Amino acid sequence: MPETSILVIEDDEHIGQILTFILQRQGYQTTLAADGLAARKAIFSAATPPSLVLLDVMLPYIDGFELVRIIREREGWKDVPVVMLTAKHTEKDIVRALDEGANDYVVKPFQPNELLARVRRYLKEQA
Repeated sequence: MPETSILVIEDDEHIGQILTFILQRQGYQTTLAADGLAARKAIFSAATPPSLVLLDVMLPYIDGFELVRIIREREGWKDVPVVMLTAKHTEKDIVRALDEGANDYVVKPFQPNELLARVRRYLKEQA
């Protein structure tokens, strides 16, 4: 069985490290992209799509809304679950993210166990 890989797109170094730590502790393989350009590069250079994408909204260069659009247009990535993880919590932002193709929306500060439960749910649906 292939390893479950998660692409984490987060510009806050501390949060990126926390996410990487909690996901790896659960046995997931992680790739961390620290800004929109690195994320776009990771999306286009990946030989196979990840099992799931955790995506911040406010990123340097290319924001999370645009990255969701890029993910959904990329061949083979249409069904990859995308969980937005962001401090932006207005209804307008949530609706925009979901309309762009995100599967879920978690507001920072997040509870690690709740986030892991959501990740597990999407990974189960894919299996």
